[in-house]
Amino acid sequence: MLLGSKGGDITQRQASLTQEDIRRLPKAELHVHLDTSLRPRTAGELAAAQGIDLPDDLDGALICPPLCHNLADYLTRVNAALEVLQTAPALERAAYELVEDMAREHVIYAEIRYAPQLHLRRGLSMQDAIDAVSAGLQHGRKHLGVRTGQLICCLRHDPSALSHEVAQYAISNWRPGRVVGLDLAAEEALYPGFPHRTAFRLARGVGMPRTVHAGEAAGADSIREAIYVLGAQRIGHGVHLEEDESLYAPVRAQQVALEMCPTSNVQTRAVRRLADHPIDRYLKLELPVTVNTDGRTTSNTTLTQEYWKLHQQFGWGLHEIQRTVLTAIDCSFASAVEKAQLRQTVLDEWPRP
Repeated sequence: MLLGSKGGDITQRQASLTQEDIRRLPKAELHVHLDTSLRPRTAGELAAAQGIDLPDDLDGALICPPLCHNLADYLTRVNAALEVLQTAPALERAAYELVEDMAREHVIYAEIRYAPQLHLRRGLSMQDAIDAVSAGLQHGRKHLGVRTGQLICCLRHDPSALSHEVAQYAISNWRPGRVVGLDLAAEEALYPGFPHRTAFRLARGVGMPRTVHAGEAAGADSIREAIYVLGAQRIGHGVHLEEDESLYAPVRAQQVALEMCPTSNVQTRAVRRLADHPIDRYLKLELPVTVNTDGRTTSNTTLTQEYWKLHQQFGWGLHEIQRTVLTAIDCSFASAVEKAQLRQTVLDEWPRP
């Protein structure tokens, strides 16, 4: 029988849980990118079918080393994936296979993000890209039971006019099971979020949910900008929140969920090592913490492995895992009805200590 994490020291708690136990638990993920989760084998098959030359070492092209130079270095691993994700069938396949990978580890809900403007090199429109991803995700839900939503990404280095257009596409496709929110992604250290405020003001004006990558490659001021300028309801990563403890109160009061990605945060040098990661400190401070993979292929990880690492490093047990899974559901951009159903699934399937 599985034991909870309440009571006992870390050694006892670690002995009570196996990686297979974690795999079987119902889980939810809020921060995973489609293009950094493409299977290397699929990339090779798509390249062959499309007549595209990719590096012979696809693992090396798509998977990061344990440490990158910085976030920009990490992001270069998306290039090979983007080369082959320029057709509707390729995008549909990538989306479906991501759902397959999630189903294998009992992820019951996921929000999958991507920038449709990066998939236009071979004639697709942004609407075509959204339709293709939607088809793959809907097929996955029908056959595998994983509920999903899409987050459409504006990119920090794009012109503000393009971000406004991306937001318009997100809004026109906004409905349950399809597009559920707007994001701002890409190189945070070089490009502020302020130029994209009109896109986020547009989304906020119609009530569309919003998340922003912040506090990963830049400091707490980036998180402050995300919340107060862009109206972010969630923060992608948020590692450097503790640099300004005055932000704890609004994050806690407004339940601005932190979409934390431990393996990725080490790889991009947002933190020096996992032992230094603030996720456990934030959890103890009653901040709304969630656990995510960021890029399943790029970081060579799964949600199960992320939780396993936290179990080994910080002694997380069933209590901490359930708490972060329920936070992910409560802070998701799913409908109220779907949240209630997902929450009940977790409570019904969770092991009793």
